Amino acid sequence: MKIAVAGGTGAVGRHVVDLVREGGHEAVVLSRAHGVDLVSGSGAAEALRGVAAVVDVTSTPTMSAKASEEFFTTVTRQLLAAGQAAGVEHHVALSIVGVDRAPYGYHAGKVAQERVVEGGGVAWTILRATRFHEFAGQMYGRMRRGPLVVVPRMTSEPVAAREVAARLVELATGAPAGRVTDLGGPRVESVSAMVRAYAHHTGRRGPVVEVPLPGGMGRAMRDGSLVTRAPADHGTLTYAQWLWLQQPVMQARRVVPRASGAAGRSQRW
Repeated sequence: MKIAVAGGTGAVGRHVVDLVREGGHEAVVLSRAHGVDLVSGSGAAEALRGVAAVVDVTSTPTMSAKASEEFFTTVTRQLLAAGQAAGVEHHVALSIVGVDRAPYGYHAGKVAQERVVEGGGVAWTILRATRFHEFAGQMYGRMRRGPLVVVPRMTSEPVAAREVAARLVELATGAPAGRVTDLGGPRVESVSAMVRAYAHHTGRRGPVVEVPLPGGMGRAMRDGSLVTRAPADHGTLTYAQWLWLQQPVMQARRVVPRASGAAGRSQRW
């Protein structure tokens, strides 16, 4: 089976590409480095010739609702139009758990993306997943202010990007299924605890300060809107286990970090 991966060089996309190939299928990476501009649509029609399914795991670094909506609607329409012209039979999109409960900033683009997929001319599947384990490291890098790292008070349910990728490949090789069961991680975690564990594991120093953010998005971060609700599927690799598997900066200080959270939950898929 020939499967195209839009965003195939990103945090989850590279795992999707690997797992497609490990499953004996052909992976087509849709990116500028591979001659495809997903915003303009240049090269997409040619790249999708003979492709049976498209997996869209594209992302954008913006936190602006307007910019996010523009990016995701543009890219999704280009992919659907090129896919329809090429005879693609299945469009699989990755979204985020809770976007409809917190349609602010970046999430606004994901909500718009879902609408475009649902109204497009290609049979579709949408999987919503929680944030990846890499989120804590990204927060550390973005929120550092001198010696301080200021992170929002947030409840998360981190999941391994490879487990999300495995689910996406499973869906892409099956029949279109519409909105499928959400996928989250095995534990509910405090983001500030995750960031502290990341800093300790990588040998970084300095206090991590937790602050409540104002507005609707701040409330959603705190009240559990961005974690799964039953029924939901759950990965098995905890954040602490995943962190232990990452190469630390200081081998001599390598310890198993403890991230706060609820008791682990068993995998359901």
